[in-house]
Amino acid sequence: MYKNLAAALAAACFSLLPHTFSLAQTAPKTAPVKAAFVYVSPVADAGWTHQHEKGRQEMLTALGDKVQSTFVENVAEGADSERVIRDLAQAGNQIIFTPSFGYMEPTLRVAKEFPSVKFESITGYKRTANVSTANARYYEGRYLSGVLAGRMSKTGVAGFVAGFPIPEVMQGVNAFALGMRSVNPKAVVKVIWLDVWFDPPKERDAAMALFNEGVDVISFQTASTAIMAAAQERGKYAIGFHSNMNKVGPQAQLVAVTHQWGQYYTRRVQAVANGDWKSQDVWGGVREGMIRLDGFNSKIPLVVREEVAAREKDMIAGKLHPFHAGKQPIRDNEGVVRIAAGQSLSDMQILQMDWLTEGVQAPRRK
Repeated sequence: MYKNLAAALAAACFSLLPHTFSLAQTAPKTAPVKAAFVYVSPVADAGWTHQHEKGRQEMLTALGDKVQSTFVENVAEGADSERVIRDLAQAGNQIIFTPSFGYMEPTLRVAKEFPSVKFESITGYKRTANVSTANARYYEGRYLSGVLAGRMSKTGVAGFVAGFPIPEVMQGVNAFALGMRSVNPKAVVKVIWLDVWFDPPKERDAAMALFNEGVDVISFQTASTAIMAAAQERGKYAIGFHSNMNKVGPQAQLVAVTHQWGQYYTRRVQAVANGDWKSQDVWGGVREGMIRLDGFNSKIPLVVREEVAAREKDMIAGKLHPFHAGKQPIRDNEGVVRIAAGQSLSDMQILQMDWLTEGVQAPRRK
């Protein structure tokens, strides 16, 4: 009897095994995080939007089936962006990235309506419980590219084409000029404001106008590759921005100041998946790997490359601050002392920058 009972029990236990394994195999997987991105211009082969899309792709590769992502491109700042951001929130996206300064206020308005959705205002500066902010210290790369421009320019006259005179752009213009004047104290930087971030024909016209005024190296903060293409056409040098633009200007590009977003986007989406996302403010530069110099021109002498590399190393070590005055104060282009001798600007002062340094020539704004 005992033998029959043992056999029966064994058979009963064995019969349960497939059922137990089946339960483990069919356990529901954690649903992927839905992440959306809003882009201010079309996704092109290079430029601002290209670099953020590159970061999104890196995030997809890193997280695999843990994330489901989409994007909407060429969305104008203002009412259009608010509508798009709201549509993405209503569609069930759990985190929405809005990488353009003009998206800041629309993002804040939509965030109030969707408190459970996380928002990432890239280049914005206003935070709430569900709106985080992040930006890169572009000015660090600008300073280094200015050192290079100062060594490579034959006329000592550089150009800078920019969308709007917001603090971020003022930082870039000033850092570029200070870097250039650190190796050529007489260098001049001529600025043209476009009042638009993405307008290739307008960008090209501005570049051509500056070349006609004696500029032989040009920098810019606009969203297309039009200025790099213009420099290539005219046989001038240009500093690529946002992404490496070697394909557009193989002879023209001296170097590109690039910003890297893949790791940041990956961390923030992973935080949503983990349930530990918190609103924060991130401002990373060369030391953090968010700013990088890419695509150096082969015509640059080795001694100049080494000089730029040494400056970059000092910047990473905290020994070089673009907005530090040495024995002489730093004045603006109207002669007012902005940084006293031996002093450096604080982050808050940099973030509020509304002046242009000595050596910068720009039309007055109303």
